[in-house]
Amino acid sequence: MNLHRKGRTALVLALVVVVAMAFRVSWNALRDIAGAVGADHTAATLYPFVVDGLMALALIATLVLAGKDRTFALRVLGTYTIASLVLNYVHGLAPELHGRSVDWGRLADWDPANWALVLLATSLPVGSIYFGSDLVAKVLHHRPAPIEPSTVNAEESTQSMRNRSSSDLPVSTPEPVSSNPIVLPRPVAVGFLKSTSSVKPVPSIVSAPVKPIEQRTVAAESSRSRRATGRVPDVARTPRPKRTQDQLLAEAREATADWPDGRLTAEGIRREVRTSPARARTLRDTLRSERGLQAA
Repeated sequence: MNLHRKGRTALVLALVVVVAMAFRVSWNALRDIAGAVGADHTAATLYPFVVDGLMALALIATLVLAGKDRTFALRVLGTYTIASLVLNYVHGLAPELHGRSVDWGRLADWDPANWALVLLATSLPVGSIYFGSDLVAKVLHHRPAPIEPSTVNAEESTQSMRNRSSSDLPVSTPEPVSSNPIVLPRPVAVGFLKSTSSVKPVPSIVSAPVKPIEQRTVAAESSRSRRATGRVPDVARTPRPKRTQDQLLAEAREATADWPDGRLTAEGIRREVRTSPARARTLRDTLRSERGLQAA
C-alpha cells in the first residue's frame, strides 16, 4: 500500500514539473505577443497566466464536474489550448517579436490574418474573466451524486445475513405437517316413532285425480357437462364403506411392518390408513403392545 501511494505521489510530482516547464516555454511567446498588441511590461508579464492559467483551471474543473458542466469545461480547455498553440506558432514565424522590432499591432503581413490574430490575442483576457468565473461558480455549486451500493454487494450481504440468522438457530425448524382431512358423509337422521292409538277418527284420504302426461318435444341433450347449481343431498351421495376394527388393524400391521419404533405414532398411523384420531390411537396402542413396547 505504501509503495502504491509513493508511486502515485511521484507520478503527480513529475507531471507538475513537466507542466511547469511547458508553461515557462509558452510564457516567453505569449509575453512577446502581448507586447506586440500594445500591452505594457506588467501586462505582458501577466498575459501568459491569463491564457495558460485558465487552461489549468478548466482541466481541474473537468475532473470535478459531471454531465453538461464537464462538457462545457472540456470545450473551454480545448478552445484556449488551440488559441495558445496559434499564438506560439505565430511567435515562431516572426523572429522580430523577440526583439520587439515589429510595428505596434502588426503580427502578420496579410491584413486579414493580422486582424484575426490581434482579435484573438486581445479577446483571450476577456474570455478568461467570463469563462473562469463561470467554471468557478459551477465547481462551487456542484453536488456529487451519492454512490449507490452495487447489486452484487447487496446480494452478498443479504446472503451472509441469511446464513448467519440460520446458523444462530439451535434446532432446525421442522416443516409443517399438512393434514389431509377426510370428509365423511353426514349421517341420515332416521326417526323412530312410537305407535300410538288415535283417539279421534282419522278421515279417509281421497286421492286426487291424476292428469295424463302430455307428450312434449324435449330438446336434445348437450354433450357439455353442466355445472352443479347446488349442494348434492346427503341421501343422493354414495355411502362410503365402513371398515371394522380388525380390518383397520390388518391394514395398520401391513403398513407399519418396516417402521421403526420411534415412527409408530397415532398421527402417522392415521395418515397411513386414513382413519379417525381415536381409532388411530387404539391401533397405535395395539401395535406397540404387539412389539412389546409400553403404550404411549
